[in-house]
Amino acid sequence: MKKLNVGIIGLGTVGTGVYKVLQSFKDITIKKIAVKNINKKRNIEDFDETLLTDNAYDIVNNPDIDVVIEVAGGENPAFDILKTAIQNKKHIVTANKELLAKRGNELFRIAKDNNVIILYEAAVAGGIPIIMPVKTILCANKITKIAAILNGTTNYILTKMAEKELSYETALKQAQELGYAETDPTGDVEGYDAAYKISILSTISFNKKVDINKIYREGITKITANDIIAAKELGYKIKLIAMGQVLENGKIDVRVHPMMVAKKHLLAKVGNALNSIMVTGYPVGELVFTGAGAGAEPTASSVVGDLLVLASELETTDSPLPQAICNHTEIAEQIDIGDTYNEYYIAINAGNNPGVIGIIGSICGKHNINISTIMQKGINQDNTAEITVITEKSKESDVQNALNELLKSECINKINNLLRVMS
Repeated sequence: MKKLNVGIIGLGTVGTGVYKVLQSFKDITIKKIAVKNINKKRNIEDFDETLLTDNAYDIVNNPDIDVVIEVAGGENPAFDILKTAIQNKKHIVTANKELLAKRGNELFRIAKDNNVIILYEAAVAGGIPIIMPVKTILCANKITKIAAILNGTTNYILTKMAEKELSYETALKQAQELGYAETDPTGDVEGYDAAYKISILSTISFNKKVDINKIYREGITKITANDIIAAKELGYKIKLIAMGQVLENGKIDVRVHPMMVAKKHLLAKVGNALNSIMVTGYPVGELVFTGAGAGAEPTASSVVGDLLVLASELETTDSPLPQAICNHTEIAEQIDIGDTYNEYYIAINAGNNPGVIGIIGSICGKHNINISTIMQKGINQDNTAEITVITEKSKESDVQNALNELLKSECINKINNLLRVMS
């Protein structure tokens, strides 16, 4: 393998993992590492402090560095830093899903103009190989659907809520204590992380540019213990699902939200902090990729894997990995969540009045919604009832209109939750 000089931007959890793995490869030399705080103590044995700089431009402007590994994350200042690196003819390996989802189109265009490659296997699902398989082995297929669990933090929280009957708050605290969740977990629990990843994955799978700003996003913060119990009784598990699919009219449906997933479904069986991606295409049919979606070692596996593939290509050609170049010129026509069709779980708090179930049925029928299951379990101390409704496949806008009308009824106190259902 050709000797390669690399610079690393970021030495957090993933950066440290990358550094440690690269020590096994004698043909790869780490020339410089950019960090925010040079004086921070590193959990790395025999670490050479002279490698550190607090200026990332020391890396991207260094003529001796061939490849820039960016694992710092975030849109800014990463965009300007990597843009400079590309203009200086340096290849990029990155795990930065936010940057790629928001400004990937710009970076890929600049990279193409400079005959530079951007590899980003680690940006989606950590250690699970999915980006390069879609671009290479699966390129003969017309991929029509992706359904995935792409965030380990939320999957862990929902798993513990189901297994231990914990509240959301308790499960989140446990995830934070174990290092699965950040002190500020917003990016994970509100679905931003999964949205970035499904944006990237949908773009390369459907060969159309998906706009991150048009992806419907809903997190797990409204999921209650009662929802978990109801799901269990009805034969479901609740998961944060990232979904992308091509509709019959050619439009693209891309979204992230919690779903009640039937226990028989493969995604329902994926627990704790694992990730799983189901890809449906022709002629291959359905494929499932499951594994560790985050963490130092799994993510480092993908980062270093990209680097080694790039190194082997640079040994033989000046135009490496043409299949990795993004040539998406068509912009996806993404549909609004209101135009999607789903089965629904609706949790309703109502007064214990005669005919209340009939009122619910009547309003649903008025809005073209067929009810599959409706049940009431006992009466609360305040003489209210918790009513659970499962619908047949219905249009989202019809369901929302029905809920608005239900809330105007004197006997309906509150819509506790609305979840889409995956059978």
